[in-house]
This record gives sequence, C-alpha cells and structure tokens, in this order.
Amino acid sequence: MDVTLALDAGTTGVRTVAFDEHGSVVDSAYRELTQYFPSPGLVEHDALEIARVAIETLTEVAQRSYGHGHRIVTIGITNQRETTVTFDRATGQVRHHALVWQDRRTAEFCDRLAAEGHLDVIRQTTGLVLDPYFSGTKMRWLADHGALEGFIVPSFATIDTYLLWVLTGGPDGGVFATEPSNASRTMLMDLATLDWSHDMCSLLGVEHAHLADIRPSACHFGSVADSVIPELADVPITGILGDQQAALFGQACFEPGMVKATYGTGAFILANAGTHVPVIPDGLVATVAWDLGAFGPAAYALEGSAFIAGAAIQWLRDGLGIIEKSEDIGPLAESVTDSGGVSFVPAFTGLGSPFWRSDARGVILGLTRGSTRAHLARAVVEAQAFQVRAMTDAFAAAGVELLELRADGGAAAMDLLLQLQATSSRLPVLRSTSLEATARGAATIAGLEVGVFGGLDELAATWSSSRRCEPEDPTVADLGYAQWLRAVERA
Repeated sequence: MDVTLALDAGTTGVRTVAFDEHGSVVDSAYRELTQYFPSPGLVEHDALEIARVAIETLTEVAQRSYGHGHRIVTIGITNQRETTVTFDRATGQVRHHALVWQDRRTAEFCDRLAAEGHLDVIRQTTGLVLDPYFSGTKMRWLADHGALEGFIVPSFATIDTYLLWVLTGGPDGGVFATEPSNASRTMLMDLATLDWSHDMCSLLGVEHAHLADIRPSACHFGSVADSVIPELADVPITGILGDQQAALFGQACFEPGMVKATYGTGAFILANAGTHVPVIPDGLVATVAWDLGAFGPAAYALEGSAFIAGAAIQWLRDGLGIIEKSEDIGPLAESVTDSGGVSFVPAFTGLGSPFWRSDARGVILGLTRGSTRAHLARAVVEAQAFQVRAMTDAFAAAGVELLELRADGGAAAMDLLLQLQATSSRLPVLRSTSLEATARGAATIAGLEVGVFGGLDELAATWSSSRRCEPEDPTVADLGYAQWLRAVERA
C-alpha cells in the first residue's frame, strides 16, 4: 500500500508513525529524549540527540515498510513548538542545548518588557502574552549568552526548521524554512501578514536575517537527502505543523468552533477560530492553526495551554517512584473513590492559561496521615481535568461556545480522566479512535499536498471516536475544583 510517514518530535520523545490512505496507523517507532534540568526552572534538550533519534525512527519504520512491500509517498513533520535551537548552517555546529518551551529563564526579561508597556503591542501583533514560554525571548537569551559566537551562518530555529534542515542535507543544501503554525509561537510573527514582524524582531533583539523563510504549512518543502537517510532518499516533505495545531488538524476540526483537547506533556485546548484574526479573550492566546497554501486560506485558532499534564505522571514515575510505568496511573487513581482531600497543582515550570504566572511553583495540599500514593495519583489526574476546566471556563467567559471536546494524547486513554473532564467542564468529551492525533495531523496535511486525500471533507469522514463521556452531576466535581483553585492561589 501507499503510506505516509509522520515524524512527531515531541517533548519527552520522538516517534515516526506510518499511516495508510485512510489515516489509520500501520506502524511506528519511538525513542525517549534525555531531559536536562540545569537548575530549577531551566529545561533543555540536546538538538543533536533530537536529530539522531529522528533519523533512527524514520529509518526503522522505512525499512519495515519496504519489507512489507509498501511505498512511502511523503513525510509530514510535527514538533514541540516553542523549543529553540541555535546552529551554524555552514557547519551544522550546535553550541548550546535547545531551550525547551517549559524553560523559564527569560521571566525577568518578560517582566521588564511588560513594565516598559510593550504588552499591548505584542498581543495585538502576535496574539500572544509576555511569557518565557514563547521562542523570541529564548532566542534573545541565547544570543546574549554566546550561543552564536563564531558561527559562519548563525541561525535561530524551532525544532521543525532544524529537523527539516537536517533531513534535507544540513550543511550540504539543507532547506531552512518554517511555516505559520510554528512561527506564530515565536512572538516574532505578525498574525495578519503571516510574516516576520520587523518591529517585534527589533523589540526582542533578534536578527531578522537569522530566521527561516515562512512557507505554507502544506507545500513541497524539500526531499530527504540520500546522505542522511538512504532508505528515504528523494521522498518529499510536504507538510509541517506545530504539535497542537497538528492535533487540531488530525482531529478533523476544520470548521470554526470545533475544539480539541490534547493531554500530552502539557494539556492544550485549541478551538478553530476561522480564517480571520480573532478577538483574543483574556487568559488565552491567538495562533495560526494552519496555512493550506493552494488548498485554501490560513485558519486561526484560540488556545489555552497548561505546561504540565502528562509530565506530572512522568514525575510520579521517575521522580518519586510511586508508579513503575506511566500506564499504572489510571488503575492506581481508580483504586480510590476520591483524592481524600489532596489537591495537586503541577506548576513545576509556572502556570499557563488562564493564569499566566511564570513565578508559580507546584504544591500539594491537604495531606493527612491517611493519604496514600493512590490519593496522590488521583489528585494528579484530577489536576489535569481541572487545568483544562480553567481553560474551558475562560472560553465560556469570552463568549466562545464549546459544544464538545475531542480528546487525544497519551493520558486520554484514561476513562477516569475523560469522565472527570466531561463533568467538570460540563461538555461531552469524545476520545479519538486514534490517540496519535498529532502524528495523524502531520501525515494527513502532508498527504493532502501530494493527493493522497482529496480534500478536507474526505479527511473529516475518516475521523471517528471510540468513547463518548457525558457530563454527570457536577456537585462533587465543583467542590473539588473550588478546592483546587484555592491551591492555585497558594502556588
């Protein structure tokens, strides 16, 4: 059969997923990424490791695909969005670890910009808030700390750009490009023009010449170089989307008002906002959903972001040793009927939407002698639902009507989480049949460009749900949420 590959370069790992012409998974390979925490609030990745494991997973899936007689027609890329790397396009040298989107080291710079009165123009131009989350201040920090020194062709990039450049040949003719869903997360792109803003570049102190070309999300970016992956030589790369926009696309949320919730390393809600720059509600941000190029106009989205969701489960596993593997969280949390009064706020790297407090830190409240690891596990699951409720409440307060949530991501496999979410947010929650919505979005937008799919209507017909959770009596959930909000105040 003809297959499309999606390279999904996430925060905790990199996977390659092969999809058939119906958008169904036929194969995958995964490698976990090393996480570096030099000091509290700092989070880094090794860009060279990201490139290496990307090549490994692509090669592994390609070899198996060809072994089964399949033909690989195209590749789509999706990625952790705001994570920033600097490198020399002439040599491929990387001088400093990539600064991960969770990294908070530029908080003081953001506070200074806000104190100088720049927040309004940043919000109007880019749709974002002044927070260390976004790439522009990370680029400024890297430049100020010598990450570009000695480079022949210094370059700033998000992970999509870096991987595209590596796969298409690197120093030997690699393509240096990005697209609007990623560029709109830098605090440097004008939402209205879909191009870099000279005013924002000047304000943040980022050289425009160091940034990649912005192309449509669906286009022929380039082809894999034989010198990089011989098995995929000349296979085109025809679609790129940031991970959350890719999940929106993979969930077939093609009409204004359609909403998805992804429970990954963080928790993210995106609502399709149509083809015009939307009014930006308090507590949320506006972003580009995708630019289909020849297939239609750019679409925008309103977004809420919680920095820590599944990462808290990883912390229970690796930091505390409370569970042996991530899949243990659901059964352990369901072994008790409630959290026993324990509230958990996962503000390990600050709080995102709708609070936007980079100085917040995680707290656990309500511990008693009777508290067990099961109660803490349930509090961690409840915190994921409560963080998303804070965002759905912000949508509602802004007059944005949400009819249902289409859920994906690793934690969406938990029935408990989806039922808690439905009841707390008072919305039906539908679990996507494929929890690989992010990879599916990258594969399908790439497939759209090369004719694997006939259009958005055809793609929408391939989406289905495997479970639907309806809201139940919210009394207990509301009490738990009120207690959680008190814990947020203390965080």
